[in-house]
Order: sequence, then C-alpha cells, then structure tokens
Amino acid sequence: MSIEAIQGALKEINYPGFSRDIVSFGLIRGLDLSDGLATVQLAVTTADPKVPSQLKSEIEEKLQGIAGISRVEVEIAVSQPKQQAAPGGSPMSGQAPIKGVKRAIAVASGKGGVGKSTFAVNLACALERRLAERGAKESVGIMDCDIYGPSIPLMIGLRGRPEVTENTIVPLENFGIKVMSMGFLVDDDSPVVWRGPMIMKTIQQFAQNVDWGDLEILIVDLPPGTGDAHLSLVQTIPLDGAVIVTTPQAAAVNVARKGARMFDKVNVPLLGVAENMSYFEDPATGARYALFGEGGGNQAAEDLETAFLGQIPLFPGIREGGDNGIPVIVSDPDGSAARVFFDMADKILQSLG
Repeated sequence: MSIEAIQGALKEINYPGFSRDIVSFGLIRGLDLSDGLATVQLAVTTADPKVPSQLKSEIEEKLQGIAGISRVEVEIAVSQPKQQAAPGGSPMSGQAPIKGVKRAIAVASGKGGVGKSTFAVNLACALERRLAERGAKESVGIMDCDIYGPSIPLMIGLRGRPEVTENTIVPLENFGIKVMSMGFLVDDDSPVVWRGPMIMKTIQQFAQNVDWGDLEILIVDLPPGTGDAHLSLVQTIPLDGAVIVTTPQAAAVNVARKGARMFDKVNVPLLGVAENMSYFEDPATGARYALFGEGGGNQAAEDLETAFLGQIPLFPGIREGGDNGIPVIVSDPDGSAARVFFDMADKILQSLG
C-alpha cells in the first residue's frame, strides 16, 4: 500500500452535493501511512455541519477496506465561508454558485483561431431562442473571460461601458443576451498585460459582482489553452459542463484534446465537441470542399468519450455576422448555418436536462 494508492481511493469520494471528488477539489492537506495507520488531513470551507462528519465517515469506510490499512484517522479543519451564496455551497474558498444563474457552461479550445468566440455567440443566441420558446424571459448570458483578446462585444454588436450600481456591475445586453467582457473596460487599442492574480481577480468580479439577473444558462468564453484563466475559472465557478471547439485538421484536434483533459481532471463534464470550418460548400454547384481536412472533430469526440455536436461550415454569413455584430442566428434564423447552431443547442439542452 502506498500514498498514491490512498490518494486514488480518495478520488472516488465526491464532495457532498457535487460531482467533483475531494482530491481534485484540493481539499487534501496531508496523507500519511505508518504501521497500518492511515492519516488523512482535510481543509474544507462550509457552513453545513453535516459535511465534515459525512466526509469523515466516507473516508473511513473507503480506506478501512484496503489491505495493509488497519486503522484510519481523519482530521478535518473547517473554516466558515465569508459569504455563503447558497446552502451547501462549494468546498473551495472563493467558489460559490453565481446568484441567479442556474447553469454555467464553458466554451473552450486548445488553440486560437478556431472560431471559439464566434461559436459561443451563435450558440448563446440559439439557446436564447430555444429557451424563449419554452417561456424563459432572461435566459442566456455570456461571460467573456478571454482577457487578452476579448472579441465578444464586436461579434454581438455591443459598445460602451457597463453601469455600476451599489458596487454591482450591470451587464450590457443585445439580442436578449446579457454580456460582460473585458472589452467593455479597456480601450480597443490597449493591450492587457496581466499576471495570474489579476486575471483571477477579474474573473471573480465577473462571477460575483455582476448583476446577471435570472439566467437559465451562462456561457463562459475561455481563452485558448489551459492557463491561469482556466484554473481561476474552475476555482471560482461551479461549471455544469464544457464544450470543446476545434477545426478538422490534426494540429487543432491534438491541442483540443489536451485542453479538454483539463476539465476531466477537475471533474467538469464534457457536453460535446463542435467542429468549426468543417467544409466550404460551393453555392453554385453544391459541391463540398474539406479545406482543413476531415473527421478531426468526430475523432476528438470519440477519444474524449463525449458527444460530437456537429459540423459548422465555412459559411460567409457566419463571418459577416461576427464582423457586423449581428450573429447569423439573428440575421438569418432559417438559413442552413443557423440550423447547425440550433441543432447543437438542442443537443446541449438535452444533455443538461
């Protein structure tokens, strides 16, 4: 029996009320094994007195059945959250459900240039229309966490500065989508040169100091890669799932797979893979040309054991919509490009239940 084996067993114990295990949540502060005595030290932030006792019981039960362990001691340091956003809130300091937001979905990619933000905007508009059909009033928002290259404001036709009321930021809104972005706070030509702690603080502000109202779904547009912004996000917001965007070629797919593994490590479920720029269709002949290769998105979905949401063609209307600030879902809701996004929105809503 080794410390690694004990840690592996602890990964099978989820924090009460969450789908993430206590190891990936970062709750383990110490592990020791000596003469058959396994000692586990935890630190949790909770206002629920039942949580520590439940964790203690589950750890003891899990480890006592392992060969080589005769006794188990569990030490839990409990701290009270500064603000308890909801009963049974998160075990990680700083992480709490966003007020008024029922579901939070990350849209991510391994590399830049795959059309992730374009996808996020059109998906948001498609989800908004589908939820509006069900009677939802304030249904969808976008949190643009691409600190270094915020493009959401341009793509959804928003400019200006958000108002601040009683230390709360009021997001801007267009086409029924509420939006908060770093692009509202800096000049267009000003580069953002920040280190990790500043990124963390900004994402916390977007999550906890923005008046999102009552949202069914908040889409979180991440920057490419798996850097500080991603880690800050999963430490700040309980995500209900993530969508991976890639293009068909191997270079993009390989990096997308690596990026997706980050969500797996923190127990954020993958809702699917969307393949962008899949093909160009000649409007005169209807012939399709796979300019960036074929099958990459589907293969990535198989490798990641998640759903393949579909293919998004190289359709001029999608690009024009992003440049003009009128997403194709809005400008041509009955067109072939819009149907692709509506189909993906339907699959995601089904996955979310």
